[in-house]
Amino acid sequence: MRRALVLGLVAAFSAGLAAPASAVSPAVLPTLARNLVAYYDFEHPVRGDRTLEQDRGRSGTALSLVNGGADMRVRDGAFRGSRNSLQLKQVNPAVAGNDDWKAGLYSESGVPSLRAFNGARQASIMGWVKMTGQNPAPNSNSANPDDLYGAIGLAGVLSGDSNGHAVRALLELIAVDGELKLVALGRRLDGGESQTFAATEDWRTLLPQGEWVFLSATFDFDTGAMALYRNGKALAGRYVAAGDPWRLVGEPEPDVASATDPRGFKIGGSYPQNTREGNACNCRMDSLMFLDRAVRPWEVALQYRWMRR
Repeated sequence: MRRALVLGLVAAFSAGLAAPASAVSPAVLPTLARNLVAYYDFEHPVRGDRTLEQDRGRSGTALSLVNGGADMRVRDGAFRGSRNSLQLKQVNPAVAGNDDWKAGLYSESGVPSLRAFNGARQASIMGWVKMTGQNPAPNSNSANPDDLYGAIGLAGVLSGDSNGHAVRALLELIAVDGELKLVALGRRLDGGESQTFAATEDWRTLLPQGEWVFLSATFDFDTGAMALYRNGKALAGRYVAAGDPWRLVGEPEPDVASATDPRGFKIGGSYPQNTREGNACNCRMDSLMFLDRAVRPWEVALQYRWMRR
């Protein structure tokens, strides 16, 4: 049955036919619609408040455009069906203030609309990224003007006890053994250890300046498997932490994430509650997708082709 669906979708692409739109958005592969917890295309400001972006996924979780507000929506779509993307940037690298352009939401009591990630067995993050400035950015929290942040913030689901930085599932660039790498980073248990899957290839090759790239990260909290994809193709990489950081060995089974609502999302940096700057990204993002299951490799490839059709 799955093979028939794949062949049918491929045939639609090849024939140039209009495929059936999902109930969520015509840009979303229909097989993903059911698990699409949140989807932000930056074409739909909340009526009456353009500093908020509508969620086109099933959760209805509005996203806050922090510091830049409506000006963060720019006319630069990542693919033919898109008009706008989200500009993220460091505003004043010499000052330890709170003016960086980033996006997200935060609640210390957890975000009930994101309950799909409460006790989740799997998760995925997908979206388009274009580097538009200096990365990594200067560390505005350091007195040394030559210090750079050790990471470049992309997109993540916060843990249930997050301070605005700690995550349950994250797509980001971080330092691994002293070298910046594109990673999927997951934390199954609140307050527990994280596991990182780091891409082998140089991040500057994966994310060249001024080029739109479709990135995906998948997480399976039961098996411990993670994966990274670029433009629909799986990336070679390695797991960084040895042993059993997610505490998967032993009962009970299956293994799932902590039974807590995530405290929100962070996009383009840490601390979406805007209490501190951290890991700024001088970049643009488009069509960010947060799902409560691990997207299959063939779906990642088709989602990339679906948007480019």
